[in-house]
Amino acid sequence: MNFFDRLHDRIRTVDSVVSIGLDPDLDRIPDHLEDHDLPRWAFNRRIIDATHEHAAAYKPNAAFYEDPDGWRALEETIAYAHGKNVPVLLDAKRADIGNTTRQYAQLLEKADAITVNPYMGRDSLQPFLADEESGVFVLCRTSNPGGEDLQDLELETGEPVYERVAALADLWNENDNVGLVVGATKPEELEELREQVPALPFLVPGVGAQGGDAEAAVEYGLADGVGLVNSSRGIIFAGEDSEAFATASKQAANRLKKRLNQYR
Repeated sequence: MNFFDRLHDRIRTVDSVVSIGLDPDLDRIPDHLEDHDLPRWAFNRRIIDATHEHAAAYKPNAAFYEDPDGWRALEETIAYAHGKNVPVLLDAKRADIGNTTRQYAQLLEKADAITVNPYMGRDSLQPFLADEESGVFVLCRTSNPGGEDLQDLELETGEPVYERVAALADLWNENDNVGLVVGATKPEELEELREQVPALPFLVPGVGAQGGDAEAAVEYGLADGVGLVNSSRGIIFAGEDSEAFATASKQAANRLKKRLNQYR
């Protein structure tokens, strides 16, 4: 089975489309974990133990691991999540050309899926797209305000850049392994993109700390019931500075699952 088949089964098993972002900011990890050999791993392990029954996937962002101890922590985290039968989507936004992008694609030897940046075109993504078993989420319409600087630019055809990205991603989906990253902060755009690419699953960030539209995220983010709605800080730091942080994260994940399931 490819990534989206496995994700479909996971969603059915836990009755959840919640993706939990594992972004262990060292400045926000509880003080009592600082003496551990790998504090980020110690933090993530407790989050996974507490939340795995509510998680359709985990989404560690590579930015929080890009140092020697961080990569060790990330490898431990991925292996541990797999031990709980939870797929891992690495939010790395990688792409390049030639040998460089082939090196980046080796990240899929550990994670189950990855986010990629389409700015350099298809050849920069080809090693990811060619991996039939892994998922590839193409950045399309992001939830940050600055995304408008490029994504809203109108092409000669009259379409904005982000709609062209969606159309290209649909063409690139020869192995049924492509999804889109589409933020939840503009529900009308979520709806338009779903009409344009009815078969592509979406990864929808922005629900939680960024205040995105949960109902739209579910209604338009899922393709045949498959897709992910992500929350990071709203779950993992729900109990910040508390020794009971893991319990707080479990409660936050369960709340989000129930909230999203109202609209499924």
